[in-house]
Amino acid sequence: MPTIHVRIRGRVQGVGFRYFTQQQATSLGVGGNVRNLADGSVEVEASGERVALERFVSALECGPDTGRVDECSIDWDDGGLSHDTFRVRP
Repeated sequence: MPTIHVRIRGRVQGVGFRYFTQQQATSLGVGGNVRNLADGSVEVEASGERVALERFVSALECGPDTGRVDECSIDWDDGGLSHDTFRVRP
């Protein structure tokens, strides 16, 4: 199953970005996790059907109305991990 590793930079902490990410993932049937990093960015690891992941990435590139995405780096792995649920990590 395809897996993505995403790093999002901008105004993405303290604006509900992780919960926005979880909501988008759940609605698209994508599993994985999201967490804040010490440098102020957000890291996402997710797996699912390719079409769902592409839609998920589009949502992440826009982000919630309360934040601002300046950069979204995506690495694809076609033989990656499989996640059953999506969770917010501390």
